[in-house]
Amino acid sequence: MRTKIFKPKQISAILQEYDNGKDVSTISREYGMSKATFYKWRQRYQGMDAKSLKRLKELEVENQKLKHMHTELALDLKVPYFIIF
Repeated sequence: MRTKIFKPKQISAILQEYDNGKDVSTISREYGMSKATFYKWRQRYQGMDAKSLKRLKELEVENQKLKHMHTELALDLKVPYFIIF
């Protein structure tokens, strides 16, 4: 099954629907996602608007890139270079 990627505006709208009184099972069926995904979003992004949610996702992507760069540099420093003549 192909996983769906939800944009920050969509996540914010889904959480807003729940706050307005819509049932979790109805929301999960309507958007084609699991209840676990909904509860994970609710735990992570509760109280955020779409703008701050988008900024958080951008920061997470940037952090991931920086971690990858750090790992690459750390590996380069550990690998000894031998010069063969």
